[in-house]
Amino acid sequence: MVRRESEFNADDKHPMQATSADIILRQQLEYSISRYFYEGSDRTIQNLLSHCRWYVRIHGSAMILVIECPDQVTNWRILQKIVPIGNVLYSIVSSAKIRVCPPEANAVAFEMRVDELSVYRDWA
Repeated sequence: MVRRESEFNADDKHPMQATSADIILRQQLEYSISRYFYEGSDRTIQNLLSHCRWYVRIHGSAMILVIECPDQVTNWRILQKIVPIGNVLYSIVSSAKIRVCPPEANAVAFEMRVDELSVYRDWA
């Protein structure tokens, strides 16, 4: 027997566009994850983050911690702490990514998944 799409209940389908409630819930989740991440970080990481613009974004099922560095020195210091930053984030969300954006607009951002931390352990 072949089912046509018209036979399915409209409530069983995914919404085509996010509702205002969906947007508010996503923003609250991003805020909560940001707060847990910051509070779970040591003072060194907190101090580094205070010199950057950083935020958590959730798009679909992907979560990304974005760190925008104001200068090359801060960018290098953040990259040197990428494993401890990843460990804190991994303790909250095991399928997240970290994106470190250098100050130059045309430079390539460094991006890694927190489940790849073992590759970067030698950096720590």
